[in-house]
Amino acid sequence: MDLGTARIRPAGRMAAGSWTTLRWTYTTGHPIDDTGSIKIAFRYAGDFGVPQMADPKAPNYCSIGTSGDCRIEARWDPKGHTRPWDRTLFLKVMGGYLDRGDTVTVLFGDRSGGSPGWRVQTFCEDSFEFKTLVDPIASYQFRELPVSPTLKIVPGQPVRAVCIAPSLVEKGRAFHFHLKSEDAWGNPVRRPGRHRHPGFAGSGFRTVTGKDPKTGLKATSNPVEVVESLPTLRPFWADLHGQSEETIGTNTIADYFRFARDYARVDIAAHQGNDFQITDAFWKEINRVTRRFYEPGSFVTFPGYEWSGNTPLGGDRNVWFTSEGGPIIRSSLELLPGARSEWSTAATAADLFAALRDQVRPEPLYGAHVGGRYADLATHDPGREFAVEVHSAWGTFEWMIDEALQRGYRIGIVANSDGHKGRPGASYPGAGKFGSLGGLTCYLARRLDRRGILESMQARRFYATTGNRPLIAFSATNGVSGYSVPMGGVLEVEGGEVSLSGRVVGTGPVQEVQIRGKNGVLRSFRNFKPADLGSRIRITWRGAKVRGRDRMVRWDGSLKVTRNRILDIQPINFWNSSAQPKVERDREVAWESVTTGGVAGVILRLSSATAGSIQIVTPQGVATVNLRAIGEEGRIWKYGGLNCELRIERLPDVSPPAKMDVELQLAELPKGDHPFYLHLVQEDGHMAWTSPITVVS
Repeated sequence: MDLGTARIRPAGRMAAGSWTTLRWTYTTGHPIDDTGSIKIAFRYAGDFGVPQMADPKAPNYCSIGTSGDCRIEARWDPKGHTRPWDRTLFLKVMGGYLDRGDTVTVLFGDRSGGSPGWRVQTFCEDSFEFKTLVDPIASYQFRELPVSPTLKIVPGQPVRAVCIAPSLVEKGRAFHFHLKSEDAWGNPVRRPGRHRHPGFAGSGFRTVTGKDPKTGLKATSNPVEVVESLPTLRPFWADLHGQSEETIGTNTIADYFRFARDYARVDIAAHQGNDFQITDAFWKEINRVTRRFYEPGSFVTFPGYEWSGNTPLGGDRNVWFTSEGGPIIRSSLELLPGARSEWSTAATAADLFAALRDQVRPEPLYGAHVGGRYADLATHDPGREFAVEVHSAWGTFEWMIDEALQRGYRIGIVANSDGHKGRPGASYPGAGKFGSLGGLTCYLARRLDRRGILESMQARRFYATTGNRPLIAFSATNGVSGYSVPMGGVLEVEGGEVSLSGRVVGTGPVQEVQIRGKNGVLRSFRNFKPADLGSRIRITWRGAKVRGRDRMVRWDGSLKVTRNRILDIQPINFWNSSAQPKVERDREVAWESVTTGGVAGVILRLSSATAGSIQIVTPQGVATVNLRAIGEEGRIWKYGGLNCELRIERLPDVSPPAKMDVELQLAELPKGDHPFYLHLVQEDGHMAWTSPITVVS
């Protein structure tokens, strides 16, 4: 059957996140009957402007026409085709038919009525496809055109620089750092430049400042610890969770690892496609690519996949193998051609653990994950499930830590991106539903190879961050023997005190460090004194509605200051460059914001520290506070769900330092396991969590 042809004009390249007008034209092959349809399907990850046909003045307006003797009824359905091509524009033939040679035209971003156009997706893609399918017989059996039109999405203009330096260097020894230019949506404009630093003459904590010679953009690096000689354990940065276009992500798996290594400059990476989309051939390709990119001492890769069972069956589990050659035990064969595989399936997470119980060389490791589905922690393999994932592009999930510790599990805490936009290790959320910057995990290891990182994983010697690169140390010391263990360790004591010690060096001002146990916060340490508090007011909102897919909390709102003025504003975790908070008449701020467990907000600098009041209006409620009544600890309004709350607190006029040391003495503990971990909060909204130390008394 001749299915016809489709084309787009203009074709070629378009800048990520730009506004455009684009004409898609379908020319009929086999005639299409009355009530037959055409559909244009886009990838799930795409965050382009959603086509709308109702308001010619509004963004993303699309007009539709035809040369045929019929009318075209259009509708948008975000789940209108098979994953990953689920975002779909339906074009239904009504009141007639399309004959051979007739055309249907969609003008994406029709500007004739005042619309600014159609917003292109905000991340780069070699082949952004308008996958075109037709149902000529009106039987609802859609057939895909042999060739669909594509665009190449390229970076926009550079607007900022990012400086990435090694976290640890020797005193007096030269080293290299990297400087990259990014567009407004976090796309690298070119490959990062490699720059030589002559080294530091003294030990301590430093930063590096780099300047891009082509743009003049400057950036300060992550903190660098300068030491007399390299210690046994060194920090290495990882993103072990993301997908490419072969499943539900963007660009190829080779592009995926190349970006992690060359652009994000992480030390360790892994690929985690949904198991029910990984064909046998692609599983073999995953193993081939991870082997090809593995460079001991330089870049470490692990083969793996995401076991994607429904939550009542165990929920999402990351599966990594210590080397190539392991089996893929899927949750189902849902999207495999012919529903066939040479490997078996596991209906539940317990079945998965049982199926791989005797698997060695390569050995599997697991992580409990929250994506659309979330892991049911009632099922656990204490020997191989070494971590829970607290943060990703999907949000922040501290309840996973709480539940794991309440269940008595000895488990580490990781963060990854779970990115779908082809940017592992630097996974900006763009303009879509992913509202968080992807996370990173710092592994403290003896060497940068698979054996060294595996040892770190098994010892739980790592900490999770919301995508930045702070330096964190955390240890516990037996007050009687003086014996100490680092994060992830187990410390046995028999009476006497236990000392918990932490040091953090943030990527920005450190606001607070908490030491937590399985029942919550034991002690909170502020990086400033009450007398330092001034006219800066930090307003944040956070939380999720539920654990599952419907977790998003909408905080679109505004605030109004009375008898005071706003001098400036600092957004917190507003990653969408086109949706920043807006200040009106130096007394009002309006915003659009959602949270999925994490934190967003603003920091206001006011003309007076105590005059007047602030009223905040969001869909969750109205909060009003007199500035004199904020107090040293701030004010909190709770709205149910999973830690849904609004917080107002006062900050010092001068931002606190990026470094902080904390210590907590614990008296004799009751018998049993007592997990303790450190939690970092920066002014700018970045956070970190160390893996717990288990004190056994």
